[in-house]
Amino acid sequence: MTFRMRGHRAAFVSALLASAVVMSSQPVAAEGADRFAGARSVERMRSENPGRSYYDPRAERAPQGYRHQRRERRGGGLFGWGGWGSQSKDYDYDRYDPEPVKAHVSSPKYYTYKPDELKTVSLDALSRAVAEAALKRQQEAAEAEAARRDAQARAATTEQSPERAGDVRLTGSIAASGDSPNDQTTATDRAVPETGSGAANNTGSANATNATAADPTAADSTSADPATTTAADAQSVPAGSGADAAAPAAADDATALNDATPETAVNPADPTPFERDAEMLAGLKLRALPEVIDAVEAYYTKKPAFVWVEDGKVSDKARAAMKVLAAAGTVGLDPADYAVEMPRDTVAMGNSDVEVASNDAANDGVVNDASTALSAPGLGVRERERDLMRFEMEMSAAALTYALDAQRGRVDADRISGYHDLPRHDVDLDVTMASLAASDDVTAYLEARNPSSKEFKELVAALAMLKMQSEEAPVTIAANTLIKPGQSDPEMANVVKAIERKASEDLKTDHADTFDTYDGGQTYTPELVSLVKDYQREAGLSADGVVGPNTVRTMVGMTLDSKVEKVKLAMERLRWLPRDLGERRVFINQPAFTATYVQQGRDPLSMRVVVGKKSNQTNFFYDHIKTVEFNPYWGVPYSIIVNEMIPKLNNNPYYLDESGYEVTTVNGRQVSSASVDWRAVAAKKQSINVRQLPGHSNALGELKILFPNKHHIYMHDTPAKSLFQRANRAFSHGCVRLQDPKAMAAAVLGKDKTYVSERIAQGKNDADTVAGNIPVYVSYFTAWPDAKTGKVQYFPDVYDRDMYLSRAIEATRKARHG
Repeated sequence: MTFRMRGHRAAFVSALLASAVVMSSQPVAAEGADRFAGARSVERMRSENPGRSYYDPRAERAPQGYRHQRRERRGGGLFGWGGWGSQSKDYDYDRYDPEPVKAHVSSPKYYTYKPDELKTVSLDALSRAVAEAALKRQQEAAEAEAARRDAQARAATTEQSPERAGDVRLTGSIAASGDSPNDQTTATDRAVPETGSGAANNTGSANATNATAADPTAADSTSADPATTTAADAQSVPAGSGADAAAPAAADDATALNDATPETAVNPADPTPFERDAEMLAGLKLRALPEVIDAVEAYYTKKPAFVWVEDGKVSDKARAAMKVLAAAGTVGLDPADYAVEMPRDTVAMGNSDVEVASNDAANDGVVNDASTALSAPGLGVRERERDLMRFEMEMSAAALTYALDAQRGRVDADRISGYHDLPRHDVDLDVTMASLAASDDVTAYLEARNPSSKEFKELVAALAMLKMQSEEAPVTIAANTLIKPGQSDPEMANVVKAIERKASEDLKTDHADTFDTYDGGQTYTPELVSLVKDYQREAGLSADGVVGPNTVRTMVGMTLDSKVEKVKLAMERLRWLPRDLGERRVFINQPAFTATYVQQGRDPLSMRVVVGKKSNQTNFFYDHIKTVEFNPYWGVPYSIIVNEMIPKLNNNPYYLDESGYEVTTVNGRQVSSASVDWRAVAAKKQSINVRQLPGHSNALGELKILFPNKHHIYMHDTPAKSLFQRANRAFSHGCVRLQDPKAMAAAVLGKDKTYVSERIAQGKNDADTVAGNIPVYVSYFTAWPDAKTGKVQYFPDVYDRDMYLSRAIEATRKARHG
């Protein structure tokens, strides 16, 4: 039987069937829309940027940690009880790995500082080395002198006239000619005079091999060298050799030689005063840095001569050097590190020594002479000599230590934390010691070991002024004070008093009328707003005129002592940087949240910056600017991938695809973020590259300025402009965001901002190479001179690095003094 439906019934059933299909398919469609939300983002990005390629997540395999699962959905149907449309089939993703990827890249750490250790060495070895070197030099000089005289004797014999040469023959010590044997022997002996303890051997050698001349004038010509013959030579002829006959001539020769020889002539074989006293080194000990001890021993071994002792007393050079060491505090160093005890019988009086004779000295037969160092009561001559030798050694060690500290600092920055990347300067102490010995102006030489930059000199001047000031009772301002222009507040009087106490002399002069006319009122008048704004600028704050927590903190939280400490720490940090900062440079000061381009002949270009937050601190290092990149990609650092992106990928495997990032393998193949084994990436078993595409939403904005370094830090633009209005601008992952990146790029490129804007407008990812050698200092100074005025400003210790540096200096002090 064939059942026929009327038209209206067929239409009714068709409608019911269509309704059932729609009802049963809606959940799947909605779920698919959520699952493929990244596809819509890709389509939108494709339409906006037709020239780029983007991956459609639907074309990829199942995400890591998921699998394709056939899922049946029941329900719906014609009346919700099955039948037509009661089953719906679709492929979906089911998680089969319930544990999300958990990983974290740790930030650098602060260390327990380990200072340079001093060592104590005995100077016995130096004493032996000096003595051996002196003996060797004397022996070499004696041998050279004997050889030279032998050569002279042979030359004189060869130059005889042909007539006389026939009478010359070898006959031992007696000539066979008709001349007197005594005359002949005397001439030969005088040709080879006595040299030290080997005179007899030398004479015997000459007698065994002499060429005897018959003419007595040959003897005169042989001994006529005034530089090698003395009266002692003439008197050294053995008895029975005819000396009586030759004595008058020898005496005449000696007289002539004495007249021709300068009184200041010194035999190079003679021991120096230091060598004569070298035995005094035995038993002495020297405590200093290992490299200092090595330099001291090397110098005195090679050149055994006093540097700080002259005529048996402390020299003027030593006194001048000691004044520099005693004034080390003026340049941020500790004078106790370079203190040397004067010899015990020496009393400072002008530029001379006052020597006190003792009973021991009198008993020893020593005459009290003002020009000669004598001994103090109870101090014998040998003890005096030993004390002078001790002073000589300690003075050299102290001067070298000062030179070392002045040039590289007392603290090794890289031992403070992993955030410091400042290789310690190499100081050639061998050259320094030689220069100290040779210098005619030891004061200038030692002072010149300190940094020579304008900024260091301004810090020195600021420290001197601070030490002249006296600490006053602090001004207190109520907690949570907040005063805006036009408001009234009872703390207004304390605010004005605090500014008058803390402000520079220039600011006080500029607002002298405001201070003079202020009557203690509570109203925040326009004149007081102007005063507060100038104070805020001087303090490195945002000059908004609002008296809030940051402004109050600078008014009441920084004492005179804290300013002195900040300046000293700044001097120490400046010694970590190159001596010559460069005529063109970019100086970023993290506590000040500023970056300044400096070039001779033009005004400094300064701007605000955003630096790393405390959990992602910006490193302290320096490098050189290489390129400016326009419309940059952002290559995401590994730490950000692991710490921030993987947690989001746990919730949405397509997060990077949907957010406009490119994910590529090590061979450059582009993949979907859903296809990556992020667990392997976190474990560093798989390498992957993630970068954000150029555009207005790019984290680097329109440009970046590169100075390649291992920390992946650079300067760049940012879309988050509002952060520059904040006083504390520590918000980045470590890079330096610039308030005016176009101006900075134009400065380092030597162009104008129009050129930079045109390069950006081209829309291409491109780069310009920076010409010249422009260093960039990513530094950390809580006290630093203003680039324009030179006035030292003080800043908060954003990362607590002042505390860690102070601890390191204290550890160094304990290591040096116990």
